[in-house]
Amino acid sequence: MKLSIIVPAHNEEENISDAVNRIESSIPLPFELVIVNDHSADKTQELINNLARQYQNISSVENKRDKGFANAVKAGFESASGDALVLVMADLCDDLPTITKMFKILDDGYDVVCGCRYIKGGGRLGGSRLKGMLSSFAGWSLYYFLGVPTHDIANAFKMYRKEVIKNIDIKAEGFEISMEIPLKAYYSGFKITEVPTIWRERTKGKSSFRILKLLPNYLKLYIWAIYRRLRG
Repeated sequence: MKLSIIVPAHNEEENISDAVNRIESSIPLPFELVIVNDHSADKTQELINNLARQYQNISSVENKRDKGFANAVKAGFESASGDALVLVMADLCDDLPTITKMFKILDDGYDVVCGCRYIKGGGRLGGSRLKGMLSSFAGWSLYYFLGVPTHDIANAFKMYRKEVIKNIDIKAEGFEISMEIPLKAYYSGFKITEVPTIWRERTKGKSSFRILKLLPNYLKLYIWAIYRRLRG
């Protein structure tokens, strides 16, 4: 099974080189690294080009749709050649050693492996308390009330079998894609599990994640999941 690591990057000139160097030195598996430039207005693409000359496993991709996290992710999915696809944020917030654990679990027969910050062994270091409370509530409530097998539904750090992505109609336009895919995978009968992971707030650059702006999209998915369960 081939691994593709997908890194969406929008104006990440302060982080992208460190992120790629850390990925290249931390993952003890053969992998393809797909870096998606999401309409960056800084030196992100120039740095990606330099990194591609340094590392032979890098594939540089442009998001040709409208700017946005979901469209960048879709571009990465479409370009990836691996059987296992994992999203890694360019701001170094994700715990890279978790990827090896995810890959082993996927290889053992699961279809989606979710990095979870809210179970034993996981953690969330820094960042907005409001974001943390909302993501924790969404994960735990869907887990206990609907049986969705992850306590951290909103975390983008997940590994998917490519078959899952091919069989899901992705409607999201923003960060809620991280919630949409596992929910639709769950209701489509795919096998899902989770592993603990540590998330760290970025130290460089600015995040484009705006919780109050995005909250309605998350709520729509939350309500959809409840309706889908009640409908049977």
